[in-house]
Amino acid sequence: MKIALFGYGKMGKIIEKIATDRRHEIVLIIDKDNLHEATVENLQKADVAIEFSTPATAIQNMNLCFEAGVPLVVGTTGWYENLDEIKEKCIAGNNTLMYGSNYSVGVNIFFHVNRMLAKIMNNYPYYEVQVEEIHHTQKLDSPSGTAITIAEGVLENFDAKNEWKNVLVTDTGEAADDALTNSQLLIESHRIENVPGTHTVMYDSEVDSIEFKHTAHNRNGFALGAVIAAEWLKDKKGFYAVTDMFTFNA
Repeated sequence: MKIALFGYGKMGKIIEKIATDRRHEIVLIIDKDNLHEATVENLQKADVAIEFSTPATAIQNMNLCFEAGVPLVVGTTGWYENLDEIKEKCIAGNNTLMYGSNYSVGVNIFFHVNRMLAKIMNNYPYYEVQVEEIHHTQKLDSPSGTAITIAEGVLENFDAKNEWKNVLVTDTGEAADDALTNSQLLIESHRIENVPGTHTVMYDSEVDSIEFKHTAHNRNGFALGAVIAAEWLKDKKGFYAVTDMFTFNA
């Protein structure tokens, strides 16, 4: 399979290595230093593209892939306010796109179990629930897309909460002094050097606490999942979420 890469930071380099290890060929790499090479003609040399750039450039890259007719795996987050527009354009043009806040197999298992846990905990409303996410200091969006997906999984199944609210904790340990209402689900975000990603859902009562946590040891799981997604997407048409390629029987 021939792959085009948008974004050549840490994630892009790991994706390149994993893809070549799986005997795929990287035929195009687009980064901030060679944006002029992002053309329809160059993209059409690829069977599929993988997008891990920035929220500011992701929409432009999606539209370019639509124009080139190249299936696209989008790992960039922070653009979801345009999700409906992109979905409509993808389907109308008979194009192919997959998006997701996290492509890691382990994280997608976490998403599934998180929804199941929230459904159970809904029977015990005396527990207070919140989400905590920790990422490296280069993380551009807050909260992380993964944390939003986790929070949405809670909101869908825990009646006491109807919206999430993010608080970014600074490097001095201080949080914004914004009061939450009882119906708001707190997402507490931390930015710490060299942390690939840790997400925790906490249920707390007067008598005990329950914590459900996923800790990424490195970025390899995210990158492997993106390559697996490209393999899954290659010959398909339509608009997909990353969850569409996972099957959970429990």
